[in-house]
Amino acid sequence: MRILVTGAAGFIGYHLAERLLRRGDTVVGLDNLNDYYDVALKEARLARLSPQPGFSFARANLADAAAMGSVFAGGKFDAIVNLAAQAGVRYSLENPRAYVEANLAGFLNILEGARNHGTGHLVYASTSSVYGANTATPFRENEGANHPVSFYSATKKANEAMAHSYAHLFRIPCTGLRFFTVYGPWGRPDMALFKFTKGILAGEAIPVFNRGQMERDFTYIDDIVEGVVRVIDRPAAPDPAWSGDKPNPATSAAPWRLYNIGNSRRVPLMRYIEAIEAALGMKATLDLLPMQAGDVPATEADTSALEAAVGFRPSTTVEEGVRRFVAWYREYYGK
Repeated sequence: MRILVTGAAGFIGYHLAERLLRRGDTVVGLDNLNDYYDVALKEARLARLSPQPGFSFARANLADAAAMGSVFAGGKFDAIVNLAAQAGVRYSLENPRAYVEANLAGFLNILEGARNHGTGHLVYASTSSVYGANTATPFRENEGANHPVSFYSATKKANEAMAHSYAHLFRIPCTGLRFFTVYGPWGRPDMALFKFTKGILAGEAIPVFNRGQMERDFTYIDDIVEGVVRVIDRPAAPDPAWSGDKPNPATSAAPWRLYNIGNSRRVPLMRYIEAIEAALGMKATLDLLPMQAGDVPATEADTSALEAAVGFRPSTTVEEGVRRFVAWYREYYGK
């Protein structure tokens, strides 16, 4: 297949591109290499992809309609995986316009490219954050998610609605994937695992919000990638049982689907920290802080729909996943 992967120099995009190349796909990787976090890390990921047969790179801003038009004009893609976005719940309080540019205007350019140039399947990243103020866990796709508590999650919820309109109007198969707290080697420096590992090694107190009374469905990167690859190969189709009288929020009469990808377990944040301590052989000093605006106390995915559709359920434990991350971190940074 010929596949466009946006955000290819990012955490998930890099791992996905590597996996697709290993199975023999042709990958066009797109990224703007912005400075939201360490550009050198993005360049290091890209340096591992660039020499591989079948990979080509396009440096472009998702929100630049002309540049994106040129990328799509370069050849018809069998699939698009849109992983480029302005991420981060807390940063959306400081710079909401960055989210409008990348997550709304940028996603529109993806949809228009798929519409104008023909695409077999559009797969795009959503987030567990769309569940917002929902508290009944595990979170299920067929239940409403209409109360976002951060602007970041509002833009990702908007992506789901935008994709549905294009699936309905232009019959573009669109599948949205709600990722649950992804972690692993080559991860993002703004995520907790990276921050905690760096802080513990430096002998600094690590910030622990809601005084540690948090639970997350931590999902290892290899499990995320396996789910994405399987979904790529199964384009969304209309649900024959869908009814406008009792609409299912996860399916449609259009070729449109939503799936959770998570580990299906609520892991206490303190257990996560203990796993980091065990992997490092060091104890952490905790700076216990109140809950941050836009955050939620717990997440947990119901992945039964994904399992039924593609026969896969994530299973990597946090202890194993954290151990692999710490091994990578120490090798990469020489710590």
